[in-house]
Amino acid sequence: MEHLLYITWNPSLEAFGSVRWYSLCWLIGLALAYIIVRKLYKDQKLGDDKFEPLFFYCFIGILIGARLGHCLFYEPAYYLSSGTHFIEMLLPIHFMPEGGWKFTGYEGLASHGGTLGLMIALWLYVRKTKLSIWRVLDNIAIATPLTACLIRIGNLMNSEIIGKVTDVPWAFVFERVDMLPRHPGQLYEAIAYIILFFIGWHLYKRHAGKVGTGFFFGLCLTYIFTARFFIEYTKDIQVDFENGMLFNMGQLLSIPFIIIGIACMKGGKWMEKLGIRK
Repeated sequence: MEHLLYITWNPSLEAFGSVRWYSLCWLIGLALAYIIVRKLYKDQKLGDDKFEPLFFYCFIGILIGARLGHCLFYEPAYYLSSGTHFIEMLLPIHFMPEGGWKFTGYEGLASHGGTLGLMIALWLYVRKTKLSIWRVLDNIAIATPLTACLIRIGNLMNSEIIGKVTDVPWAFVFERVDMLPRHPGQLYEAIAYIILFFIGWHLYKRHAGKVGTGFFFGLCLTYIFTARFFIEYTKDIQVDFENGMLFNMGQLLSIPFIIIGIACMKGGKWMEKLGIRK
């Protein structure tokens, strides 16, 4: 009888026509971030000439970083094994064994790589606009959790990044994977990220003066990757080499971001001495 409590999960991959839920969630997440950051820029009296290039830099940085992060962190043996596989890492296509190729979209994107790509893109952006890197990072960090939430909802719709087998009553049975009840790890992350968004927005309304100090950027990194570290315990491994590891790849990659996040939240004179805080 307890199995009746489980949630059977097998939605269509397409939201409508040939548009996939995953792609739609990405687009909605980026659109909401665009609206929020635009409002923040207006609140801080930063002109449109400073804002308009931001979306382009962020989109390209996240996409390239997330794609390369997945391929190099999780499947380097495949993508670096031949020229055709290397091309598949860069382009959303798959070469067929019998010849020719087909469009697949990017079927692997890693959040750690996306974060690194975003940070590099923002560094290039501030070089062009001459804005304070910390003001830009703080503004982006306030909106980022909302986008991250939507991306994880997209993962849920794809039945990917599944959790471990469990008997909790809210377990999901991912029919496209197997018929076993599993932790909905994607949903856990989505909930954690939407909570962070409301925390960040509340703190911004009460302490807008902290924008530009690195506090919101540090909060975002620390919260997201601490949540990610512990939620990883409920997830199934993504690649075989993680078997037997004390910490999986997602957890190992989270630790540096947590350390950086705490340092940014604390701020302090050490940043000024290094010349990286304006």
